[in-house]
Amino acid sequence: MVSEHRARVSEILLDLGAVHCNLEKSFIFTSGWASPVYVNCRKLVSTTWERREVVGLVAQELERALGRDGFDVVAGGETAGIPYAAWVADYFYRPMIYVRKKPKGFGLGRRIEGELASDQRVVLIEDLMTDGMSKIDFARAIRDAGGRVTHAVVVFSYGVYPEAGTKLAAADLSVHALTDWRTTLEVAESRGDFDRAQVRAVREFLHDPPAWSQAHGGSAG
Repeated sequence: MVSEHRARVSEILLDLGAVHCNLEKSFIFTSGWASPVYVNCRKLVSTTWERREVVGLVAQELERALGRDGFDVVAGGETAGIPYAAWVADYFYRPMIYVRKKPKGFGLGRRIEGELASDQRVVLIEDLMTDGMSKIDFARAIRDAGGRVTHAVVVFSYGVYPEAGTKLAAADLSVHALTDWRTTLEVAESRGDFDRAQVRAVREFLHDPPAWSQAHGGSAG
């Protein structure tokens, strides 16, 4: 049985058409992983009530993990994390920064945009996590700029990639997700969003993501 708020976030994403399953052509992520499924959390940007509900749940998760006074600055990763960070920063009346994937190619050549003072406590807000490597990279950039970051909150985590937890722990970064693929599959199956073939394919993928990826043209980690 999944928790109520995890199921609710999965329902919202399914209702918005943000959850995709393609058995004909695999999705290939920037990390090289192949997957039969893809989640586009950017869909929430164009909504109103759904966006407010999800941002409220992100805020609840953040307060549960750190407390209302446990952070000074909210950070978003380029580009999908930026709107979520802005909404959360507004919710808590906190300053916001964003982190570039690479240093800007002209001007000051910075990765951090916005004001970040030395030793400020930063929480990273992102839309989605696959294997966690981009979150580790963003956290490293924040630390290199003098900030302190040990927690991130994401709307959706795949939650199945091997060694992700080990790598995140080694980077001293705890990631808190509102929902994941196991929850979303349970909700999708119960509502009839996925047919039997899709449910079977997603289960096979979740059982052994590296093997599934390698068999469908992707990397195995």
